[in-house]
Amino acid sequence: MRGVWRIQQWFAERAHKRRLREAIDAVSRFPTLAERKPHTLDAPLIVTLTSYPLRFPTLGSTIRSLLDQTIRPDRTILWIAEGDLAELPPEVLSLKAFGLEIRTCADLRSYKKLIPALHAFGPSYFVTADDDVYYPPHWLEGLVSQVYAHGPHVVAGRAHLLRLDASGRALPYLEWDLQTSHIRAPSDETRIFPTGVGGVLYPPNGFADAVLDEAAFMRLCPQGDDIWFFWMARLAGTPQIQAEARFHILSWPQSQSVALFHENVYKDQNNIQIRSMEEAYGLVP
Repeated sequence: MRGVWRIQQWFAERAHKRRLREAIDAVSRFPTLAERKPHTLDAPLIVTLTSYPLRFPTLGSTIRSLLDQTIRPDRTILWIAEGDLAELPPEVLSLKAFGLEIRTCADLRSYKKLIPALHAFGPSYFVTADDDVYYPPHWLEGLVSQVYAHGPHVVAGRAHLLRLDASGRALPYLEWDLQTSHIRAPSDETRIFPTGVGGVLYPPNGFADAVLDEAAFMRLCPQGDDIWFFWMARLAGTPQIQAEARFHILSWPQSQSVALFHENVYKDQNNIQIRSMEEAYGLVP
């Protein structure tokens, strides 16, 4: 069996390297799409992300992939803390000519990807993206297509399957089905938990009012925006599903050296923040 596992790993690593080469080639040829279809949603479609100086060297590659989507959003916005704006490289600034908006905001850590947009705009479909990965051309269309098919759900490009114990409390993070293949939660003891790396579409009015409570999210989930937005959507009763197309994480070389993932998982921060949310807002709805 070990030999079979090694062969499977070899093929998986080979496929990953091929996809990464294709991603690097695609952003080097930006823009690659001659035409981009308009969406037909009933509210504006806004792609929103944030970044910080340690990620600026590869940020341009991610944004080029976001601007090269088969569906054209109404806005693509990069939110930057006021103190970091002067450090943005020319490569990123040049993308304003292709529709990128760059706005400054308070330094709310990873929450900058969505909280300022919720403040700035009325009811809209907000699609968050991470700043360190490649988004293939049909990524946005894949998220939007689920709204056409199922209505105003939260749609995750990638998700975990959160599992609950008999009392309704969330089991420890590493006991979940990580990167699940389920489109919907298969039982009452599970929940689809969107992960930001694959991008997440949030429908208009999809959150509880408390989503904008800066004091609460900085106290309860200072490093867990995915947890906060998951809980706020559940409290609002907004259904959460995973897009049908599998999202392959293609991180730019060296970008993961500063990822929050290592601290959140290996230092048990996810479990601590989930317990904080349970205490503040009750068990997962």
